[in-house]
Amino acid sequence: MIELKKISKRFESRNILSDVSATFQKGHINLVIGGSGSGKTVMMKCMVGLEEIDEGEIIYDGQRFSGLTKKERKPYRQQIGMVFQGGALFDSLNVEQNVMFPLSMFTEMSLEEKRDRVNFCLKRVNLPTAQKLMPSELSGGMKKRVAIARAIATNPNYLFCDEPNSGLDPRTSIVIDNLIKEITEEFNITTIVNTHDMNSVLEIGDKIIFLYQGSKWWEGNVDDILRTDNKEINDFIFASKLAKGIKKV
Repeated sequence: MIELKKISKRFESRNILSDVSATFQKGHINLVIGGSGSGKTVMMKCMVGLEEIDEGEIIYDGQRFSGLTKKERKPYRQQIGMVFQGGALFDSLNVEQNVMFPLSMFTEMSLEEKRDRVNFCLKRVNLPTAQKLMPSELSGGMKKRVAIARAIATNPNYLFCDEPNSGLDPRTSIVIDNLIKEITEEFNITTIVNTHDMNSVLEIGDKIIFLYQGSKWWEGNVDDILRTDNKEINDFIFASKLAKGIKKV
């Protein structure tokens, strides 16, 4: 479980996050939605330590994460898997080397052990023979699956996905959604997903948080989101082309 307690973040004089509190449960898909500039990506970067909050606390399973030094955060970073928007694979490394990268950084595994773990992770994302392929040889969906394999390589307790369906066709998006859901449940991970994809919200969202202008504006589940009378979230949902078929309950 990850807790945010009244976190705020500013860049110069601009407030990006204002007094945001939230709880993200283990073994569930926790979705964060909101328009461009709502603060989703900045919040995720703060949660993994890529940005520092100005006020508040970030707590991992009862232990304070915010305020720790880079060295003090290393044990936590070993437990974090990250799927970046676009996949963010290293172009000069093949698939095996990409997935092996966090194992070399955070573990003392032998080369044989690392290869075994890479093979396991690639098999889990349905790419059992892709080890020697270069990123340039992969489709968009394959790149995302390799990114997920890399994210789970260290057997993390926490999985962060920033717009995992960005740039994918609807069918491939469903494959990625299902994979994230399966891995979350199978390994009992605390999963947090930033998304604009309303299909993802309706299909895999166990808990949904809506950010609006840097504040937590709404929180609930799929049933709640179809019944809410919150104007801002309704404007967001029903402006989506992907949500044209959604009917208000």
